[in-house]
Amino acid sequence: MRLENTEVVGDVIRRLRRAEGQLAGVIRMLEAGRDCEDVVTQVAAVSRALDKAGFAIIATGLEQCITAGENGDALDRARLEKLSLSLA
Repeated sequence: MRLENTEVVGDVIRRLRRAEGQLAGVIRMLEAGRDCEDVVTQVAAVSRALDKAGFAIIATGLEQCITAGENGDALDRARLEKLSLSLA
């Protein structure tokens, strides 16, 4: 499946770049011996950012997934459910 909505793709890319920066910050925090609570808070922020990016992809691509999957066939309910649950 290829997302066709360039506005959403741009938004997802921005979210992922932000998460990338947050993750680099977590690594620096660990290397510096920062407090466990601070590190866990930042890890949770990274996780939420990745979840939001994933859900944005699913929400945007859902309609086109239903009508035409990668091989020109509609994705069945089981594949859509598996895709959604992969973020759970």
